[in-house]
Amino acid sequence: MTAKILKRVAFMLLGTIAIPAMVAAQEAPLTIGMSTTPTTLDPHEDSSAPNNATSRHIWDSLINLTGTSSNEPELATEWKPVDPTHWEFKLREGVKFHDGSEFNADDVVASLLRARDKPSQGFASYTRNIANVTAKDPLTVIIETKVPDPLLLNSVSRVRIISADCKDAPVQDFDSGKCAIGTGAYSFVSYAPGSNLTLKRNEGYFAGASNWTNVTLRFLPDDGARLASLLSNEIDIIETLPADGMARVESSADLQVVNGQSSRFVYLGMDVSRDKSPFVKATDGSDLDKNPLKDERVRRAMLMSLNRPAIVERVMQKNGTVADQFVAEGYGGYSDKVEKVGYDAAAAKALLAEAGYPDGFSLTLHGPSGRYVKDAEVLQAVGQMFTRIGIKSKVEVMPWAMYSESYSKGTYSTFLGSWGVNTGETTNPTVALVATRDEKKGTGRYNGGGVSDPKIDEVLAKASSTLDEAARQPLLQELSVETFDKLWVLPMHYENVVLGAKKTVSYTPRGDKYTLAYDVKPAK
Repeated sequence: MTAKILKRVAFMLLGTIAIPAMVAAQEAPLTIGMSTTPTTLDPHEDSSAPNNATSRHIWDSLINLTGTSSNEPELATEWKPVDPTHWEFKLREGVKFHDGSEFNADDVVASLLRARDKPSQGFASYTRNIANVTAKDPLTVIIETKVPDPLLLNSVSRVRIISADCKDAPVQDFDSGKCAIGTGAYSFVSYAPGSNLTLKRNEGYFAGASNWTNVTLRFLPDDGARLASLLSNEIDIIETLPADGMARVESSADLQVVNGQSSRFVYLGMDVSRDKSPFVKATDGSDLDKNPLKDERVRRAMLMSLNRPAIVERVMQKNGTVADQFVAEGYGGYSDKVEKVGYDAAAAKALLAEAGYPDGFSLTLHGPSGRYVKDAEVLQAVGQMFTRIGIKSKVEVMPWAMYSESYSKGTYSTFLGSWGVNTGETTNPTVALVATRDEKKGTGRYNGGGVSDPKIDEVLAKASSTLDEAARQPLLQELSVETFDKLWVLPMHYENVVLGAKKTVSYTPRGDKYTLAYDVKPAK
């Protein structure tokens, strides 16, 4: 048994005895109401926003990706390219894990390779270009990439650094707390899956101790329950303030609405790969001879049938902005050459007839409930608008924990998805959502529609290995044009960030929509 493991066992036994006394002595607790439930505490199992936001409380990364998508030192204090495919990272000295064991290069090597090689391939979008990671000395790491990678710094900022002793640990060891030991601002106390995560302040945190001695993350995907917890003074700050509760919060003497901008792109994915799709039928319920979603005219008709401004205005109650491509104007890869498709139900119906479906067809729309802003209600509105042009639609929604794995694996015919474009440019969503699925290359991990466009793959490969920004920008724009002129996914909207909070705290929302306890401050 290694020294680290012995320390970890002693730490867990000590925590079992001492936690009640610590809780009783808390002076500054903080409770956050999260709008989505994480599926696990294993920081390398699945790269979803709730999982990544939760893991950031316990673990650090080499680089801190800030709320405005800039890179700052964290466990690495400096870095430099040695040559086009090798980067050197100098590690912070004197950092300790929560159990008292020393952090060093072995932990970085184990973590990056674990994230790259995990069977779930949850982090393939970020680790796909990593060829190898080696320890030059205890405080220096070399990362070798398969090709020159302009987004390597952003990519490694997504991977949490665990102890090398837990590199082979199963998911259950993280959820039980056995391996939920990091270097982060808070240490693990208890975890009730689907309910809450309790944390305590890391007094020796290298960036300075948090303002909050005890933190509880409560998982409240139900809008009503989340709002009620804020209004009843049980919670200090909640994510995704329900639009229909905004007036009550604004009129309260003790509460406030916190607004910000988000990089989260919401879309409708479609099965464009199978000749017969499981949830697409004729209007009488019989099988169709072919899959209509493979026809670009059908996809265009579907988008034309959607009154997206009305969905944002009425259904989302202005908590979003209509999208036409992965990123908004001003971001890397935005292209004014992408055709904007407006609402025109009559033209949509005519285009559907031209494609060979004058009587339409039927389909089932799948999506999560409580994951995105008004997700179930948005899908209901989409279903009604599709039905008006002859696409008879049924809507099925389910909790995120059930939905998250299925939609990315191609289970559904038409589905609601999203991606936080936290790199601020288009290779990131392209790699994940529309690049051909290839486990060896790490592409298409969340390509639930089975998109496979050789032109997109070719341009993506060039953009992903071009270090010169002037040469890279046209390639980023070409990814937007190729994806949205063919409507491989139907763009819906960008989400806004709207939180509710007590006036006793202050918080600046992040573009990735993570709500991090360390960034919540006492109001001045």
